[in-house]
Amino acid sequence: MAIKLPTVPHEDRELLRNPNQGGAAEPDFTAGDPWRVLRIQGEVVEGFEALSGLGPAVAVFGSARLRDEGNPHHKAAVEVGRLLASSGLAVITGGGPGLMMAANQGAHEGGGGSVGCSIQLPFEEEPNPYLNIELKFRYFFVRKLMMVKYAVGYVIFPGGFGTIDELFEALTLSQTGKIENFPIALCGSKFWGPMLGWLRETLLAEGTISEGDLDLFKIMDEPAEIADYITGRCREQGYL
Repeated sequence: MAIKLPTVPHEDRELLRNPNQGGAAEPDFTAGDPWRVLRIQGEVVEGFEALSGLGPAVAVFGSARLRDEGNPHHKAAVEVGRLLASSGLAVITGGGPGLMMAANQGAHEGGGGSVGCSIQLPFEEEPNPYLNIELKFRYFFVRKLMMVKYAVGYVIFPGGFGTIDELFEALTLSQTGKIENFPIALCGSKFWGPMLGWLRETLLAEGTISEGDLDLFKIMDEPAEIADYITGRCREQGYL
């Protein structure tokens, strides 16, 4: 079945369009790549300015689709956000609904910083109502930069391609030493357990990763255990 692409243009899509694809000529210089570089620079400056005084923060990722407040993952995300905030850590999410909103809700209830870094998407949704800092980005890679730069750790709840993308980017940056001493907690052993099995039985067995690479993250189930792991690592590094 063919995938129907959105007809509304978005900045990431235009930036990544191969110039050899042809199509209509760009109408003016503000639609060209040199101008986009200035727009990207503006987004970076705006993000740095807004978040530079935030203090230590934890980026929390998870599915926008899991919106049922009775869902165990939703409840856990609220509790993790609350525990992190009450320990003095801000919470950064993608600013959307589902598990992102749950983590922001917990941070809000815990009296901490609650940040949303939303992204322009074909089917855009309003940011969740629990944010005290809200940023909107055109480009995925600028948003990723903000979440890595201002986070001292990641908490990854069950999610789809976007969540898994963020997870493996953090693992790659940790593995290559681009970020160091960076705790990555995965919430939900039932959800993430099969992935760990694949990493062990396929990647490790084939020699494409090392045994130590599997120590770059921890899989846990209890919100208190996750919060203790993240805050403990932050205290070791002097963030708290």
